[in-house]
Amino acid sequence: MIAPDTADTVLDCLVIGGGPGGLTAATYLARFRRKLVLVDAGQSRARWIPASHNCPGFPFGVAGNELLGRFREHATQYDVPVVEDRVDALERSGDIFIARSATRRWRARSIILATGVVDLLPEIEGADDAIATGAIRLCAVCDGYEARDDAIAVLGRGEEAIGHAEFLRTFSRDVSAIATDGLDEDPTMQDRATASGVVLLPAPDRWHLVDGGCEAQLPDGSRRRFDTLYPVLGSDVQSSLLLPLGAATDDAGALNVDDHMQTSVDGVYAIGDVVSALNQISVAVGQAAIAATAVHGSLPRNPR
Repeated sequence: MIAPDTADTVLDCLVIGGGPGGLTAATYLARFRRKLVLVDAGQSRARWIPASHNCPGFPFGVAGNELLGRFREHATQYDVPVVEDRVDALERSGDIFIARSATRRWRARSIILATGVVDLLPEIEGADDAIATGAIRLCAVCDGYEARDDAIAVLGRGEEAIGHAEFLRTFSRDVSAIATDGLDEDPTMQDRATASGVVLLPAPDRWHLVDGGCEAQLPDGSRRRFDTLYPVLGSDVQSSLLLPLGAATDDAGALNVDDHMQTSVDGVYAIGDVVSALNQISVAVGQAAIAATAVHGSLPRNPR
C-alpha cells in the first residue's frame, strides 16, 4: 500500500470518515485492489453507543467502540491505510480531487464522504455520562426497545417532540413531549398529544441527573423525573466539505445521492448519516457496499 500522506500519488479513492460506513467502504475498495486512504477524525457517532442490540450479527449487544474496533480490524486485514486526521478542505483540479488537512494533502480520482452528523444536546451537566448509562438516548429507532416501559421524555420543538413521542408510545405507556418552543403557539398540539396518550409539558428551567435518570425542573416549580430522555434538537450535518463544489442537499443539509450513492458532484459519493436517509449502522454499511462497488466500476480496470 502507498504511504498515506504521499501527496504526489493519485489515489483511486479517498475515504473521509472512519465510522462503520467509511471503514466498510475502505474494506471493499481494498478487496477490489484499489489504491486508497481512509482519513478518520475519530468522531464517529457510533462511539456514543453504550450497547447496541440493534446491530445485525450481535444478538447479545455490542458497545459502539468495540464495534468500531471490529470494523477497523477487518479493514486492517487488507492493509487499509488509516490516517488519524481531519480533512478541512476539498477542491477539484480537472479530473482529480485534492483534499487538505492542516498538515497533509491527498489527491484522488474519487471521494467517498462518510462524515456523519453531530447531535445537538441539551444543556445538562454530565451529558456524556448520561449517554453512557442510557439516561440520554439519541436514536429511538436504535434503542426504543431497550427503553420499553421506561418513563420517557422527548425534548424538542412541539410538533417534532410529539411526533417522536408518538413513535415511542410503541414501547412505553409513560411518554412525555417537552416543547422547547412553548405551548401557546398551536393549541392543537395539546389535542394531538392527548389523543396519542402523550403528556405535553413546557420546557424546563433546568435539568438534573438524578438516580440514573434525568429530572426536569418545570417553570411552575414542580419536578418530573424520567428514566430516559430523547433529545430531538437536530444535528449538524457534516456536509460542508462538498458545498464549495456545488453539492445538492436537502433542507437539513444532508447530501442528495443517486441509486449508486453518488452526489450531484461527479466522482464524489456519500454514505451514512451525512446522506438524506434513515440514520442506522446497517443502512450505512449497505450504502458503503453500493458506493465502493460503484467507485470500482467507474475507475479504469486494474487487471491482475
